[in-house]
Amino acid sequence: MPDAIPNTGFFAGKTVFITGASRGIGKEIALKLAKDGANIVVAAKTATTHPKLPGTIYTAAEEIEKAGGHALPCVVDVRDEVAVKAAVDAAVKRFGGIDILINNASAISLTNTEDTDMKRYDLMHSINTRGTYLLTKTCLPYMKKGKNPHILNISPPLDMDAKWFGPHVGYTMAKFGMSMCVLGHHEEFRPYGIAVNALWPLTAIWTSAMEFLSHGGDSAGNRKASIMSDSAYVILSQDSKMFTGNFLIDEEILKKHGVNDFKQYECVPGSSLIPDFFVPAKSYEARFGSKL
Repeated sequence: MPDAIPNTGFFAGKTVFITGASRGIGKEIALKLAKDGANIVVAAKTATTHPKLPGTIYTAAEEIEKAGGHALPCVVDVRDEVAVKAAVDAAVKRFGGIDILINNASAISLTNTEDTDMKRYDLMHSINTRGTYLLTKTCLPYMKKGKNPHILNISPPLDMDAKWFGPHVGYTMAKFGMSMCVLGHHEEFRPYGIAVNALWPLTAIWTSAMEFLSHGGDSAGNRKASIMSDSAYVILSQDSKMFTGNFLIDEEILKKHGVNDFKQYECVPGSSLIPDFFVPAKSYEARFGSKL
């Protein structure tokens, strides 16, 4: 089956810095852009094989090169300002600049207040909110000179409904912090022609991390990460001066660009899809035909 969103070569020679790109959604986006011949900075902590999760920055880099891209693997903990600056400097030295930043790295703990220890709380806020802010700040001088520069945060629409906060307020605050960066940075960076948008999946996405969190559960009800990479491809192809400040849902952006068959993204064809967290009521009702 041909790709729902075919590669056009638009990203040939462009440099894309992706956090959390050693596996999952980050790597899937990297591979999609690599098919165009993009330069991909694989920024993640995993330098050696994790006992329960496959993939490292080096194995991801190999896949990117095989797909047609140029890869620079960098060991980066997004909480570490020195490591972040070193990776950005290395990217600029190797590729000459940075055109696109994808803030994908994230930490999650779906626990209530009593069960969320402060170490875990600090981890989520340091990676999700602070890490996004730090990467954006560090890449900004180079993105001002970028070609059709885009920042894409893998974060949800800002929906101030108590149902998203009550069960796991610590995680929601940290994840919405990434979205607040979109809200503020798209306006701040408008004079520079830098687009800042958010992308979020309508349904659960099956990744190795999801498999780990499900304790060996199956992928029924999940979609493949390729729906996110196709969506990112569409978003990053837009004119950065015109398309900014949007909180986008994967299925909705793809429908607007001519995709009607979403069965190709289902892990188990015909299974009932599992809605993701933070999906706005309007989007949920349009897809599932009932209220949240």
